Amino acid sequence: MRILLVDDEVELTDPLSRVLSREGYSVDAAYDGATGSELAAQKSYDLLILDWMLPFRTGLEICQEVRRKGQTTPVLFLTAKDTVDDRVQGLDAGADDYLVKPFELRELLARVRALLRRSGTEVTTSTSQKLQVADLELDCENQLAYRQERMIELSEKESQLLEYFMRNAGHLLTHTQIQQHLWGDGEPPSSNVLAALIRLLRRKVEAPGETPLIHTVYGKGYRFGENN
Repeated sequence: MRILLVDDEVELTDPLSRVLSREGYSVDAAYDGATGSELAAQKSYDLLILDWMLPFRTGLEICQEVRRKGQTTPVLFLTAKDTVDDRVQGLDAGADDYLVKPFELRELLARVRALLRRSGTEVTTSTSQKLQVADLELDCENQLAYRQERMIELSEKESQLLEYFMRNAGHLLTHTQIQQHLWGDGEPPSSNVLAALIRLLRRKVEAPGETPLIHTVYGKGYRFGENN
């Protein structure tokens, strides 16, 4: 199944493209309305995911062009425009669904599946393993975490570390145990490398105002989870 994703927010479009690809879809991405319009006209898609406000041509205009040509391709709007009038205008232009930013990835994927089912397209997607501790969720396969409606991109090592923490929530993990898990029997890195990795992970999963989850046990290691 082929999806066209058009959004000028690169920090959203690129990770979302990767997630959709890992879910089994073939994804073309465009970052402006002119390119998106050209792709929609040149290729056949099973679903269009459009931002409303785009450079050169809006998502609304792309949707209207598609409908004028008699195409019934499902259209899902992603937009910060959230008034009732905005939603009515988008639906009147021919959109099939409407998701307001910021959104949870789980809801987006569910809406994608629903639109494809509604259009009669057979859907085959992968089932990603997910872990949850407190209000933090980890999508292990896609190296993505979610907290307070934030989507958090993780490096491979960050994802491995967070998964190890979450599978052992509440338990003290020593520096040696963590190093063994992340680097195996090879030459372990210096303690500074592990400390830097922990610091980077903290910055990502513990935004200001959020409950700390990674707790240092001085001289021993770390414990993950909410303090009781």
